[in-house]
Amino acid sequence: MTPPRAPQIPVVVLAGFLGSGKTTLLNHLLRNRAGNRIGVVVNDFGSIEIDAMTVAGQVGSTVSLGNGCLCCAVDASELDTHLETLTGPAARLDVIVIEASGLAEPQELVRMLLASDNPHIRYGGLVEVVDAAEFPATRERHPEIDRHLAVADLIVLNKTDRVADEDLRAVREAVDTAGGGAAVIRAVYGRIDPEVLFDPVLRPDEDGAFRQLTFEDLLPEADRTHEEHLHAAYESVSFTADVPLSPRRFMAFLDSRPAGLYRIKGFTDFGAGDPRNRYALHAVGRFLRFVPQRWATGEPRRTQLVLIGSGIDAEALHKELESCQDAWQDATEELERSMWGVLRYVRQPDGDEA
Repeated sequence: MTPPRAPQIPVVVLAGFLGSGKTTLLNHLLRNRAGNRIGVVVNDFGSIEIDAMTVAGQVGSTVSLGNGCLCCAVDASELDTHLETLTGPAARLDVIVIEASGLAEPQELVRMLLASDNPHIRYGGLVEVVDAAEFPATRERHPEIDRHLAVADLIVLNKTDRVADEDLRAVREAVDTAGGGAAVIRAVYGRIDPEVLFDPVLRPDEDGAFRQLTFEDLLPEADRTHEEHLHAAYESVSFTADVPLSPRRFMAFLDSRPAGLYRIKGFTDFGAGDPRNRYALHAVGRFLRFVPQRWATGEPRRTQLVLIGSGIDAEALHKELESCQDAWQDATEELERSMWGVLRYVRQPDGDEA
């Protein structure tokens, strides 16, 4: 039997024009990291808050953030090398965030990640941070912002507290149009729920009473950003089915997924389409990947999915997913052909798609 693959580390690209608040958002994630060890790739350390340490912005340096996280200062030519280091077993990282400023155009970073031969990473999405108060002026100075929004998987409309309701509606409409269906989340001071970007982690070695306190633990309760308004910025929909899914219907659902649906994660059961495997699903924005995994002996065969987005219709999504169920499927040639649509999104060991 083929040994199970090690979990791939999501790599999130964080982009936005100067003053949009992307570094504030990055610092917020480091302070509210949901148990994750985060690797940060920046072009300098200047604005990153590093646990009461003063660090000069020196390209090529790597520092520990004191909470299990690491920070690298690199230039674009060194990115692959540092990703190789950050994905090594010794780093024990769960998430990597690349701040695009000063490194490259965000779409070039995305292309680099999608073309990477590093088997330990997976694309975690392009997050574009927009200053709602300065958006019209920024758009006039930098018309390329529309191109950035068009390739974004998630748009964080930041500093919304500084904009009147009528003006904010106009900005939101412009961002929606340029974003082409990308999920849009409103924020103040870059405060978004980290679960929008990555899943919480609880390690056995950190579950005991004698776990060392981290910087996150030491924050005053008032400074922790787990308030209800953060969770109200997005919706999470859970779907479970004990009946196998039709590969053809499910792929049709994924191909036409609605605007605002940012992430889909979980496991799918295609029944007779592949009775040996369940398929781990990772979708972020327009990116889609399946990973076949052998069913464990005695494991209940079911589909379990979580869908995360902004402005999504939970009831409609449930109905669409329910319509993907196929209780009467047989191992026919037609069913085998319908699995081809799934296998197109399975990464092969040599890095090529199926």
